[in-house]
Amino acid sequence: MLAETVCSAVSAAGLGIAVVSAYRRRFLAAARIAAYALVPVALVMTGVVEWLAGTAFSPTAWAGFGVLGLSWLLFATTRAVERRRGGTRKERRATKAAQRDSVAPGASAPALGPTQDREGQGRAQSDRSRRSGGRGAADDDFGDIEAILKKHGI
Repeated sequence: MLAETVCSAVSAAGLGIAVVSAYRRRFLAAARIAAYALVPVALVMTGVVEWLAGTAFSPTAWAGFGVLGLSWLLFATTRAVERRRGGTRKERRATKAAQRDSVAPGASAPALGPTQDREGQGRAQSDRSRRSGGRGAADDDFGDIEAILKKHGI
């Protein structure tokens, strides 16, 4: 009963402010204030305020919120442990089987990666530049392409 009275008073005050805003010819602001002022009365009329007041002062409801918090904590803990272990047993078995059955296990490594020499430049690049006689970077690019095509038999 007290919550309904407070909501009604808040709505009446908001509608009063809306009337003053409309008197000052701020009609858009007055309409917006009136909309906000009608929300508490609407909540009282729908019964939400009564339900909320009953829930807020109910020990059973607070115990229910505690149980919900405990279940969330358990879910979060099990997820963290599962991530640390690397997934469930089924997921680990599937991952190991996929690694064993993969077509090219080293496919992520570059096929024609240049080896490093003492100066930090690729040996393949320096050999190509010696062979080309210093013709430029465009010939080096075509040389890479030719080497890849020859490797694959094309």
